[in-house]
Amino acid sequence: MAEQEVPAPLKSLNSYDPTFISFVNKSSRNAKAWWLNFKGKPVSYGDIQPGKTLKMNTYLTHPWIFRASDGAKLLANLSEVYFPTQAQYEYGYPMYQSVCVTAPVYSLQEYCARLIRSMVRKEDIYKLEIPDILIKDISREPDLLRDIEILSAKMSINGGD
Repeated sequence: MAEQEVPAPLKSLNSYDPTFISFVNKSSRNAKAWWLNFKGKPVSYGDIQPGKTLKMNTYLTHPWIFRASDGAKLLANLSEVYFPTQAQYEYGYPMYQSVCVTAPVYSLQEYCARLIRSMVRKEDIYKLEIPDILIKDISREPDLLRDIEILSAKMSINGGD
């Protein structure tokens, strides 16, 4: 079966315009940095511990996504997908632009689902005496590829906004 590409615009387009980024983890959790390659596939650039920084030489058209160790979404400069900005130089040397990685404000349902997922074994979720719709939500674990497909579709509809 042939690999499917993620719909545009969530993939790297070219490597023409270099830029220099310093991802700063301002959350209280490890942040995993994911670059989306030219086919839209996520490539891990490792974890950034809370309060630590990951310096990257990247390009303008290279999107980045961040996730916590449990798969929960994190934001980069308050966006689910970060596209680098134009490089800045001082005295001919590149200046690394700070990008803050933070946790979003989760809805009460998202927060509770994450909490229950962490406290209840997978096989016991269906034994909980709660509505089926909540059981379905809790049993659906975070999935980076599914998230990328959803974000790609949103960006295609919104014209990249």
